[in-house]
Amino acid sequence: MDLSRRTLGKFAVATGAATAIGAGAATSAEAAFWKVTGTTVPALTGFDSQMKTFMEARGVTAGQLAVTYKGRLVLARGYSALETVPVQPTSLFRIASLSKSLTAAAILRLEQDGKLTLGSKVADILGITVPVDPRWSDITVGRLLQHLGGWDRDVSGDPNFKDATISQALGVPMELKHADVIKYMTNQKLDAAPGTKYAYSNFGYMLAGRVIEKLSGLSYEAYVQQKLLTPLQIKRMALGWSIAKHTGEMPYDSQWAAKTVLDNSGTLVRAPYGSFSMRIQDANGGWIASAPDLVRWAKMFDAPGAVLNSTSLGRVWAQPETGIDPGGWYYGLGWHVRPVTTGGTGRNTWHTGSMSGTSTLLVRTYHGMSWAVLFNRRDDPSGKPYGDIDAAMWTAAKGVTTWPTHDLFPQYFS
Repeated sequence: MDLSRRTLGKFAVATGAATAIGAGAATSAEAAFWKVTGTTVPALTGFDSQMKTFMEARGVTAGQLAVTYKGRLVLARGYSALETVPVQPTSLFRIASLSKSLTAAAILRLEQDGKLTLGSKVADILGITVPVDPRWSDITVGRLLQHLGGWDRDVSGDPNFKDATISQALGVPMELKHADVIKYMTNQKLDAAPGTKYAYSNFGYMLAGRVIEKLSGLSYEAYVQQKLLTPLQIKRMALGWSIAKHTGEMPYDSQWAAKTVLDNSGTLVRAPYGSFSMRIQDANGGWIASAPDLVRWAKMFDAPGAVLNSTSLGRVWAQPETGIDPGGWYYGLGWHVRPVTTGGTGRNTWHTGSMSGTSTLLVRTYHGMSWAVLFNRRDDPSGKPYGDIDAAMWTAAKGVTTWPTHDLFPQYFS
């Protein structure tokens, strides 16, 4: 398989019935508006062209892109298709499952500081003493991070999006708390023996967030900000909210509506605003960020010292006990990994993110490039796949004949 067309991870979707609300592609009048912010870089106009083509084909009103080369930020752009949605390079978007690399790194920092090992038992740390399935005793922190905990959402559904089911089963009101989801899941059988089957699990990462809180004595958000982001001068990132927006955060679009999970009223809401709980998603998909923030974060994985040492960074890319997927990739700690044999780091690494109102991609290539792409929707009446942005970015990168020598990082981080 061409390395530019990497297998992307499965997307998390809100469960339950959804209703179309007609929020489709931009009208012809709206489509005529196009604004790009950030420094124009003539050598990299292929990236701008790919973003415009992608967004116009799907009626995406807000997009953002940051590109690095050899550790330098060479492009940071905001793209607006509506005059009422002004996007800056520093605007904030929900990043969905790109959050997992932060959670995995936080666990590694705890290990680095002697608070746990990847072999530590999750049930012991969290005081889970009477789960229905005794195989909980085999769930380690490392297995959470590599989606080997034993839960399979293709079999039993994604508990992080089963709010109404859990509310009814436990007799508790929505909006749920983390403890409600954990209590519900300890009363369910595992779908597989821990360590035997890769199955993407948002719940596993949600549990990892609780491990971080238990062992650090801080909230999950505070620990990540203090130990991971502040040393890198990343100040804009925060946990997002279900309804309210942070200053500079983009609005989110979807063609769907669904019942709110923020209370038991049954009110029909626009899917990005209450059909799932951002509070529940924190450690598996709750962060908001700008594209420059994300490539700054990605750069950390090439530079041992400020956040993680070389031993910890090596663990990020280690193969899981189940080995490599037949497609040639595996899941490390918070990243998909595809080994390559053409030099450089010897691997391409990436993660996707998807929630109603959000589609994101973060890529690190074996030969020193990285990019983060953020959009404020993931569905529209065109039916065109949003995963196509992966190939579009590779096309743009391959079209660059001379990479710029400037570095925009000082412009956005100080």
